[in-house]
This record gives sequence, C-alpha cells and structure tokens, in this order.
Amino acid sequence: MKIKQTIERVPGGLMIVPLMLGALLNTIDQLQIPFIVRFLQFIGAPQTEDGTYEFLRIGGFSQELFKDGALVLIALFLFCAGSQMNLKLGGKALKKGSLLTTSKYLTGLVIGISFGYFFDPMEGLLGLSTVAIIAAMTNGNGGMYAALTSQYGNRSDVGGVAVLSINDGPFFTMMSLGLLGATFPFATFLAVLLPIGIGMLLGNLDEDIRSFLKPGEILPVPFFAFALGAGMNFALFFNPEVVGAGILLGLLTTVLTGLTGIFVFKLFKERSYIAPVAEASTAGNAVGTPAAIAAAAATAAAAGGMSQSQAAAYQDIVPLATAQISISVLVTAILCPIAVIIVDRYQRKRGIIGTEEDVTSEINDSKNTSTKMDV
Repeated sequence: MKIKQTIERVPGGLMIVPLMLGALLNTIDQLQIPFIVRFLQFIGAPQTEDGTYEFLRIGGFSQELFKDGALVLIALFLFCAGSQMNLKLGGKALKKGSLLTTSKYLTGLVIGISFGYFFDPMEGLLGLSTVAIIAAMTNGNGGMYAALTSQYGNRSDVGGVAVLSINDGPFFTMMSLGLLGATFPFATFLAVLLPIGIGMLLGNLDEDIRSFLKPGEILPVPFFAFALGAGMNFALFFNPEVVGAGILLGLLTTVLTGLTGIFVFKLFKERSYIAPVAEASTAGNAVGTPAAIAAAAATAAAAGGMSQSQAAAYQDIVPLATAQISISVLVTAILCPIAVIIVDRYQRKRGIIGTEEDVTSEINDSKNTSTKMDV
C-alpha cells in the first residue's frame, strides 16, 4: 500500500503525520461522541478520573505506548542518536560542523533572549515562548542537511552532520533557559545528558554497537510523535495565532540562522555557503523538546530547584509550543531547499562550485606558494 512512502512525501512526515493523528484521536476522545462512549462502555473500558471514557486511556500496553509513552521514547531516541555522534572526524568536517553548531545555537539563543526580554517568555508575541523559539531555531533537520549537502555540497559539508547531531534533544534548550535565569540543579542537567552521553560513549567504543543502535535514530520518532499528539487538541492547528506563530518561527529559523551561518563561514574563509543554508531548518525531533523540558522542570521542582508554579508553567506551554514547532518544521522543510538552490545558483555565477572540496584549493595554493619560493 506504500503507506510509509506516502507519509514521507510530507515534509518531516514521520514526525508530523503521527503527531497529527494522535491529536485527531485525542480531539475525538475529548468530544465524548455518544456512540464511541457507548462502544467503550460495551468493551469494559475504564473511566478516567473525571468520569469520561477515552479510547487512548483504556489502560495496559496501549495507553503506555500511545498515550503516556512520549518521554521514555524520547529518551530512547536520545540514547540512539548519541551513539551516532562520531568523534573520529576529519579536520575540515569537524571545523564546519563546529562552526554551524555554534552559530545556529547562538542565533537561537539571542532570538530567544530578545523575545523573552520584550515579550512574556512563556506566552509572548503570537503565543511564542522562549522554549519554542530556542528549541526550533537551534535544532536543524539532520536528514535534510545530509540530503542537501550530498547534492549541492562537498564531502566535508556532509561530514559536518556528525557534529550537528550534538544539538539533537533538549539539553541545549535547557542550558539556554539556565542562562536566562531558570534554575535547573546539576542533577537535572545530568539526567537529560546521561542517555546522550552513554550512547555516545558506547557508539565510539564499538562500531557494532553504533550499527546496532542506528535504527533507533528513526524508529522511536513516529511513536513518540503520536504520544505527544495524544496530549494535544487538533483545534490548535486551526488557531490562526498558532499557525502565524509557527510560520514566523519557520521564517526566523531559515532566514536568521542561514544568514548567521553564512557570516561565520565567510569570517573563517570558507568559499561555499551551501552548508549553513542547508542547516537553516527545524528538526522534526525538536517537537519533543517542550515535553522533555517540562519533565526536567518537574524534576527540578521536586529537588527544590524551582517552584511548583514555575514547573507548571513549563507544563502548560507544551501543547502550544509543540504545535508551533510542528508548523516550523513544515515551513523550513519548504524554505530550506529553495534557499539552498538560490545560493547554489548565486555561487555558480561567481565561479564557486559547492560540490568541490575546499581542501583542493588550499592544496593548490600551498603548491603555488612553494613554487614561487623555489623560483
């Protein structure tokens, strides 16, 4: 039936489609449609705490996987993603990956700080929160980056994706919130970082473990996406303010992180700017960051690092921030490839071929210099 191929035609489809489906089913549950309620009563489904019947709350493995399993699945994803972070990189790939990671993170942090300063950090302009801004702008779509750089970039551009994968997950977002004044005890940071760190350690110690865990970069994604959607109301995606915020977030991500990356590459004497533009997107897995941050905040509150009301504020913005980031994923999935094509054509008119490795020109320059010295 080609179900998977159909889903993948949607930008970020493996994340977005299950998320929407989960939100749709949860919305139907919340409507308490009489014939569905009667069916659930007929099969002996338990009542929820507020006396209603919900298909996604029938207990057992079904509820644990489809309704309540998001955080466990996100943790599994982070562990497997960490195992793919290769520390054995070529110098050029390491340089580009580090420049892109730093510039993208700092851009998202500055924009997040600015919004938090001028607007309410929890529900500012168009309902955008600092969490949504930083999560969306600092985490790029690694799959899209690899695809675009493999077609329009060179080998060191493609190799930079190993460093860029460090941005996967909620750690950098939580670190940013710490810089903005949120108090997270060290144990909370460790709890978020530990799955990534252990995965990275095992993946670099044993190639077989890395290969074994590689499917885990993709496999948990549709499952935790569905579980996240199962906590949302589908009406969110028809709220003009939410849609407007998501589109704005996507535009900011592509335009600002792309331009910052180009500036940094120019500063460090890189001739081709394909890589920074290819990274100017929002990753599908960034959708899971607000939920992970809310869980970290709850842990911090339990440890006395922040008040219960502060932790509750992070929990309250999860549905809204998740919807906004989802829209940003779609917007950047459209804008980012277009931007790469425009930059590639611009460069080619000026004799810069993005697919040619910069190292070649450096070697030629060094040969010319040595020849002149011999003469």
